[in-house]
Amino acid sequence: MAEQTEQQEQARKLWSSGDYASAMHTIATVGPRAVEAADVSDDDVVLDVACGNGNATIPAAKTGAKVTGIDLTPSLLEAGKAAAAEAGVEISWIEGDAQKLPFDDDSFDVVTSVFGCMFVPDQRTEAQEIARVLKPGGRMALCAWTLEGTIGGMFVAIAKHRPPPPEGFQPPILWGNEDHVRGLFEGTGVDLDIERTTVDFQADSAEEYFAEMERDLPPIAASKALLEPEGKYEALKEDLLALYRDSNKADDGSWRSTNEYLLIKGRKS
Repeated sequence: MAEQTEQQEQARKLWSSGDYASAMHTIATVGPRAVEAADVSDDDVVLDVACGNGNATIPAAKTGAKVTGIDLTPSLLEAGKAAAAEAGVEISWIEGDAQKLPFDDDSFDVVTSVFGCMFVPDQRTEAQEIARVLKPGGRMALCAWTLEGTIGGMFVAIAKHRPPPPEGFQPPILWGNEDHVRGLFEGTGVDLDIERTTVDFQADSAEEYFAEMERDLPPIAASKALLEPEGKYEALKEDLLALYRDSNKADDGSWRSTNEYLLIKGRKS
């Protein structure tokens, strides 16, 4: 790989925290939904950008399509390879930069990304790269959390307790704003169809869910590692627990939270 920028190195460190592959069970239904939204079939050549451990990559491969997954974090790619082997599908896994995709113009029938593209530092460049590698007539389906959902609230809470980001930092949650996304793809030749939809998270209690996310979900696990030595983590923990308790929609004594995201569909002219 080419030399990484400081932001890329920080992103790689972040997503190596916790156990993202374990945390991903909470969004297991979203990858197949993105694959269905992009109308992936066995005739397609598919790229999954910021693929993680394969939430959309593996369902796409199950259609018989020729699939490539690209991600910056080696540990997530290794988890994806293991999951693909278990699922009995063949996928090309590439360690690479979503801001500089190592593929020719017009290479793919479909591009997907499930809660991955939103964490790439240079959002406009990434959108241009996605459009560049799509063939004319090619489709895309990208998923990004909105600010209004519980996950959006999590990012707000974490940002309140962590040190200020570097100058020029683009918050990932911007990908959950429809106008912002349309601006990112303006002039790329990709016509967008954006819808708001949801996925439910469930657990026996808010406390149980938080304990799992504290252990496994990289943004929380990394924040704990950063803040706990300074005695600043308990305040974040209390804010997150309050968020999860307030978001509970279950009426049977358990916990269920509805999390909103954008399903960003597109077709290249």
